[in-house]
Amino acid sequence: MRKPIIAGNWKMNLSLEHGFGLASEIKWMVSDEVSSPIEIILIPPFTHLAGIQSLLKGSVVKLGAQNCHHEKSGAYTGEISAEILKSVGVTYVLVGHSERRIYQNESNALLAKKIDRVLENGLKPIYCFGETLEQREAGNEFEINLMQIQEGLFHLTNLQIQNVILAYEPVWAIGTGQTATAQQCQAMHKFVRNALSDKYGEEISNSISILYGGSMKPNNANELLSCEDIDGGLIGGASLESRAFLEIIKTIG
Repeated sequence: MRKPIIAGNWKMNLSLEHGFGLASEIKWMVSDEVSSPIEIILIPPFTHLAGIQSLLKGSVVKLGAQNCHHEKSGAYTGEISAEILKSVGVTYVLVGHSERRIYQNESNALLAKKIDRVLENGLKPIYCFGETLEQREAGNEFEINLMQIQEGLFHLTNLQIQNVILAYEPVWAIGTGQTATAQQCQAMHKFVRNALSDKYGEEISNSISILYGGSMKPNNANELLSCEDIDGGLIGGASLESRAFLEIIKTIG
């Protein structure tokens, strides 16, 4: 049985003060209102990580980072390594988020190196993949997503892949006015699980969590999370408001 996962990606939002306030609210609301075994992850800006980790002590809520560098260390001003993230209590690291693929031109080959750095430090990568509107309209969405997964992850061993979480981001349905239906999302999740099964076997494939990362909100969470192969959500905007985030979590438990 795959454990449900709800991760809140704050992106480049919230001052330190407001971030601490939101994390504190979520910590106590989870303690009071959530009893089911759900993995809950907060992914704030780098500047907030150490302080929020201290704030979350004693809580079931885990800490994630939005990115890491593909090298272990070195003269890379403005970057951060997986080893540094581990030292401040991070458990999860986003790799290949659609916004970094677009704005920083991150390739699948580069992301494969980041995956290696995350895993060798005992952290868990959340590997993001997804197609653009142009790719979907051209009918290439399955081919594109398979390539992103193969080039980013399929160098991993059977043991390593079991420490990876995947997150499907239909880029065309995020902030565009377009809507991805639950049926479209389930179809892609099922396709990816089958690809993992072909590579690593059915037992391993069925143990890997695949999250949905396309504008999940309280009003659509139940329909999406009811799908067989959608194991949770990578939440953006709704994670910046404690009650909205909690309502998504409570959809599961």
